[in-house]
Amino acid sequence: MAGKGPFGNPVPVSDLATEILDPVLRRRAGISVGLVQSWEEIVGPRLAAKTRPEKIQWPRRLHEDDPFEPATLVVACEGVAALHLQHESGEVIGRVNAFLGFTAIGRLRIVQKPITDTSLQPKPRPRQLTEGERARLRATVGNIEDEGLRASLERLGATVIGTKHRKT
Repeated sequence: MAGKGPFGNPVPVSDLATEILDPVLRRRAGISVGLVQSWEEIVGPRLAAKTRPEKIQWPRRLHEDDPFEPATLVVACEGVAALHLQHESGEVIGRVNAFLGFTAIGRLRIVQKPITDTSLQPKPRPRQLTEGERARLRATVGNIEDEGLRASLERLGATVIGTKHRKT
């Protein structure tokens, strides 16, 4: 699914979401969407499965003349991954700084909390539609001339309706 760019050209929805979320994440957590999305590339699949960057804590500067001090990257960890991350913290800091393009991070702070990996969880299967629901769906998409588009929209509608609870 795509949105429209400033010149009417299609733009991937992920690009639009990043444009919206990146400033919010920077303001709230001092972290960019790019860092979160590239976390597996930065720390590797073994650590990425059990860790997640939470926020970047920048030291307070009382005056503009105060020297720059690197920030602390807060990383949520699950179980024994905290030990692995602590052991590899120097390398992780180096990789994060290389990703950011400057020495932004001086240390890691590890926070133990559960990390949910939704990619490993089974997706709920939609229920079978009732005959009335199927008839309404066919009537809704029935006027669409393109057969492929009509079939795709009918499958999408069946999934959406099938994941909602039936009204009793």
